[in-house]
Amino acid sequence: MANAKKTKGAGDDTIAENRKARHNFHIEDDFEAGLCLQGWEVKSLRAGRANLTEAYVFVRNGEVFMTGCNISPLPTASTHINPQPTRQRKLLLNRMEIDRLTGAVDRKGYTLVPLRLYWKKGRAKLQLGLAKGKKQHDKRADSKERDWKRQQARILKNK
Repeated sequence: MANAKKTKGAGDDTIAENRKARHNFHIEDDFEAGLCLQGWEVKSLRAGRANLTEAYVFVRNGEVFMTGCNISPLPTASTHINPQPTRQRKLLLNRMEIDRLTGAVDRKGYTLVPLRLYWKKGRAKLQLGLAKGKKQHDKRADSKERDWKRQQARILKNK
């Protein structure tokens, strides 16, 4: 049983991933942020009931928020609360990180994209990307390059 902990990969702690983000954006920098969550949200995340596809991040009044992230409540949620699956959630970052993100978003035209939601030491974390949008021709070039690399791997494998 002790070996089971050691062989556990780093990707096993992922709750949800935004795969379309890497297709639609050039990710220039990554940040790790904590989340302010309610109790029912933590239980739902432990059950893996989160979706980041429609989520986006914005900075307002020196604070960073994520909205559009759908954390669906468990059917066993308490009756005395009214769960809101897509409410705004505050992200926890250092002041220097917030200032850097604010400057990049306001002056340089970057956008903040949630990339991955995962567990780290029992806490829910969000991997946040500082990104610029891709044009259609960039997406085509990326897919051509990916296909070429696949083809190269097949050729090398057959030799």
